[in-house]
Amino acid sequence: MRQSLSLLAAVSRRPASKLRKPAVSLDHFIQRQRTLTFWREIVRALHKIPPSSTRDELHSYARQEFERHREISDLGHIRYLLSTGKAEFDTMKRYIEEQVVG
Repeated sequence: MRQSLSLLAAVSRRPASKLRKPAVSLDHFIQRQRTLTFWREIVRALHKIPPSSTRDELHSYARQEFERHREISDLGHIRYLLSTGKAEFDTMKRYIEEQVVG
């Protein structure tokens, strides 16, 4: 019986799993969903452009921007990045529409 208790104690001393991430707040969750929605909107818009170097460059630029800011956790900064990103995207969208129509 004592051996099983010592085994149980040894099991509980293991470090926490690296797979399990700490829970995020509701505000962080909402901002993450908004960010993912924004990323999907960008990708969908880029797929309207016929395959070309321009399309690849725009996709690469967007991906680099998202990757560059991946570790940001301040909610105010995340909101700022989303609003400025959406303003840039509106400009890019006009360019995309010109590429598709023209």
